[in-house]
Amino acid sequence: MISVDEALGHVFDLIAPLGHETVPLREAAGRVLAADIVATRNQPPFAASVMDGYAVRDEDVRLETNLRVIGEAAAGRGFTGAVSTGEAVRIFTGAPMPQGANRVVIQEDVERDGDNIRLAEKIDDQAYIRPVGMDFKSGDRIGAGVRLTSAEIALAASMNAPMVTVARRPAVALIATGDELVMPGETPNDDQIIASNGFGLSALLEAEGADCRMLPIARDTEPALKAAFELAASADLVVTIGGASVGDHDLVGKVAGHLGMDRSFYKVRMRPGKPLMAGHISGTPMIGLPGNPVSSMVCGHVFLRPAIRAMLGLGKFPLPRGTAPLAAAIPRNGPREHYMRALRDGTAVRAFDRQDSSLLSVLAAAHCLIVRAPEDPARAAAEMVEVIDL
Repeated sequence: MISVDEALGHVFDLIAPLGHETVPLREAAGRVLAADIVATRNQPPFAASVMDGYAVRDEDVRLETNLRVIGEAAAGRGFTGAVSTGEAVRIFTGAPMPQGANRVVIQEDVERDGDNIRLAEKIDDQAYIRPVGMDFKSGDRIGAGVRLTSAEIALAASMNAPMVTVARRPAVALIATGDELVMPGETPNDDQIIASNGFGLSALLEAEGADCRMLPIARDTEPALKAAFELAASADLVVTIGGASVGDHDLVGKVAGHLGMDRSFYKVRMRPGKPLMAGHISGTPMIGLPGNPVSSMVCGHVFLRPAIRAMLGLGKFPLPRGTAPLAAAIPRNGPREHYMRALRDGTAVRAFDRQDSSLLSVLAAAHCLIVRAPEDPARAAAEMVEVIDL
């Protein structure tokens, strides 16, 4: 068996960033930017009023000054003339400043009588003008290599970028294996269970930006598994679920070997998730996950999420880890790195008493994984431990 770090390093060696594609901005949320977005204009493109009021010349702002109103400027409908000494233009928030005006007197500081205004006795020193390019200037960029959130999407739209270049979504083929599995909605026999891992992994990986394809359940025969691998041939990454152990009915490794799999490793010193394998099959990266539901999902977090991020060009890094104090003591760890399902308890974390790798209800309730090194000694309440947020 190899360590988790060694296994993740081998997984990274199997994959590389994919190509890119150009998509409409409306479809770019959550995608990884593959080429800079460059602003084609200043924002704002003109000096704009910050407040409702009157655009005037700064030298006319004297106590109790009387000015003549010569027009109006609104957002999207500017005043086309110029403001001379003794004149003012009624202006609204977002409207372009008229030529000749360099200050806005807010409407609360003005008394109006017909086409004349009188300025109040006390006026603050604010100009209430947004200068040209205050937000960004033509040529400013959103740099490649970021995942586009709602904020970057709004910024890109303001930069006048209707199309953006993003990393291609990794196509992931998920192959669940086992005679014991039936799909949700089907009626299982007394010796069968409902397939869940593919659905959980699809949700996990699609949240990272993958395009997942769940193939039909592969039965525990060599022809069925061979057919499943053939269906997965066009994928960027093949993920098998179950059948990776050494039992008489665990055929994934055997069939993959017959198809020319170049295996990088088999078995990882971790709990849950020991029967994990990875390699290349017909030039395509393949990762074989254990069949126990929690083992499969934990391996999805530890190995598949970083793999998808690397394929999107976000670098080859493990998931970030933080630290938190324990809310309650935990016993000594065994010889494998342990990923304990845990709850957040204020600023502390509390491991669930039940850590069996079949308990999806515990995983669904967990906020994080406590990461224990092999042979980690017993820990008392308030001691700091490493955690991965889920």
